[in-house]
Amino acid sequence: METAFFLLFAGIAALSALMVVVARNPVHSALSLMVCFIQIAALFVLLGSPFLAVIQIFVYVGAVMVLFLFVIMMLDVRKDVHVRFRTSGVPALTVLILLGGEMLVLLLSSEHIPALSTAGEGAAGSVKELSLTLFADYLLPFEIASVVLLVALIGAVVLARREAE
Repeated sequence: METAFFLLFAGIAALSALMVVVARNPVHSALSLMVCFIQIAALFVLLGSPFLAVIQIFVYVGAVMVLFLFVIMMLDVRKDVHVRFRTSGVPALTVLILLGGEMLVLLLSSEHIPALSTAGEGAAGSVKELSLTLFADYLLPFEIASVVLLVALIGAVVLARREAE
């Protein structure tokens, strides 16, 4: 039963990720991204990690998608609709074929899909263990990521101020 749910959620996530790229309307693209994030949160629940599922919903669906939709609504998308990009789809099609082939090889080479409930015995429930690992073993990457996000936020504010003036 878990395998069926996994395949359902993964299929919906893959289709919604494809819709992010294919959709012509940026709002539809952002909503498809939100569906993809929700499906990934469902996959986290199946893997026995409800904490990561809740964080996925709060951070990505709640904060990041609101930010994306705010930026999309703030930009004047109607004037950019008339500009069409005439690029060949060969690079994207090549990447799509390579990734699809890789997925097919991985599915056919494995004897079975491993049980989803054995994602980590005892590692799924403890937020304390996760926080200790994050702030002890991965403190430097965590701090670097926070500084990069802070610089991106300051850059976005500076760019928005210049356009407003």
